[in-house]
Amino acid sequence: MELTNKEWKEFVMTKLFDISGTITTNPSKLIEDGKTPRITCAATNNGFENTYKNIPTEKGCVITVDSATIGYVSYQAADFIATDHVEKITMKGGGKISRYVGLFLVQSITSSIDGKYGYGYKFSQSRIKKQKILLPVNDKGDEPDYAFMEKYMKQKETELLKQYKKQVSELERVVPLSEKKWNGFEIGKLFKISAGKSKGLNHLQNVTKGGINYLGATNSNNGVLAYVQKVEQMTHKGNSICFIRNGEGSMGFSVYKAENFIATSDISVGYADFLNKYVGLFITTVADKVRGKYNFGYKRNETRLKKEKILLPTDAKNEPDFAYMENYMKALEREKIKQYLEYKYRDN
Repeated sequence: MELTNKEWKEFVMTKLFDISGTITTNPSKLIEDGKTPRITCAATNNGFENTYKNIPTEKGCVITVDSATIGYVSYQAADFIATDHVEKITMKGGGKISRYVGLFLVQSITSSIDGKYGYGYKFSQSRIKKQKILLPVNDKGDEPDYAFMEKYMKQKETELLKQYKKQVSELERVVPLSEKKWNGFEIGKLFKISAGKSKGLNHLQNVTKGGINYLGATNSNNGVLAYVQKVEQMTHKGNSICFIRNGEGSMGFSVYKAENFIATSDISVGYADFLNKYVGLFITTVADKVRGKYNFGYKRNETRLKKEKILLPTDAKNEPDFAYMENYMKALEREKIKQYLEYKYRDN
């Protein structure tokens, strides 16, 4: 099934969907340690913030949209509670949107609004209703082909599951961490360090597509605060480790970035020839152990960062064993995929 084999047509959102607001659950009313997801205007993690004991105020099987800024779109399968400025999209008459159709629609809506909205021109509820989106249509060419959308997304899921199964079949045993010899190594001797180049989000344009990740002083969402228009002179190359030097609750953390990005000046970026995704994830996990060392009276400046020691497994020459780190993380990844596949097919 290919998208290019289908005829497409433009539809006004209100022709197909009902658009309405959600009930805001005040933060002071939240009850922790529950199972009800709280959906926010965040651009990452599908808008999910945490789970609470509060009774859901909104039904699942809907699409949610951030109307506070540029219109982040996500699909919500479960019943949920919401923050301010979360709008919901349902089928005409309040009908449910299936997961596969919902995921297809999310991509279509996101593509249609790319770069159109921002803090000075918000994707408000009235603008959502007037927005046009492109969708594949049925043989008559007059209605969206929801059956095609469902089958297409299932096909994509099946392709991914086949890929995961192949990875699991290659799972090999790796020596446990406890059986390796470890030693301390200075960050400044392992990495070439450069500073983040951005002074803040105010000087950058937020986008939903075709932009670049903006990294700030946060240990959530792999350091990503927003998605912004690329500025060449501010851009750092990917395959690097970002060491967070400042920021309440995040000072001392580090994240691995595979893709290119823009970073705030509160971040130092480390590069090394030995680095790849798996080695990067191993090192950031180990490096995070130091985070309790710093506070606002004793900040993680660049001088202290370079002298900071991290414990790493070593080889026969007492040098960092990067091959082992890579294999260990690959084995861990495959084990998690195996658990997911067992969960996915446990009822089959």
